[in-house]
Amino acid sequence: MHLLKIVAALGTIVVGVISALNPTGISGFTGLVVAGNPRGTTEVRAVLGGFFIALGLAPLLFRQYAPQMYLMLGFTYLVVAGVRTIAMFVDGSIEQSNIISIIVEIVFGVILVWPLT
Repeated sequence: MHLLKIVAALGTIVVGVISALNPTGISGFTGLVVAGNPRGTTEVRAVLGGFFIALGLAPLLFRQYAPQMYLMLGFTYLVVAGVRTIAMFVDGSIEQSNIISIIVEIVFGVILVWPLT
């Protein structure tokens, strides 16, 4: 199970790196259009890039706190999945990319909050 937690953390980092390096390239999946908007581009780099990189790196760098950090990362994924589910109905955005995101968020969340063995 610990290996799966590492994979989830690395997956989080990869999403962050892709978002930071290619903020306009994620528009097809996220629906965020930032092309021609420097402020929006910076926001995608900082939030989707920086936060995801930091959240994924934390348990890998601060190994003495890894169990708590994996728990926090998993809790974050589960809350995001919950908010996304509600928002999809409120916003009328029930579409494939959101459904895929929810599935990944729930899978990563469950893996990360599961007790270490």
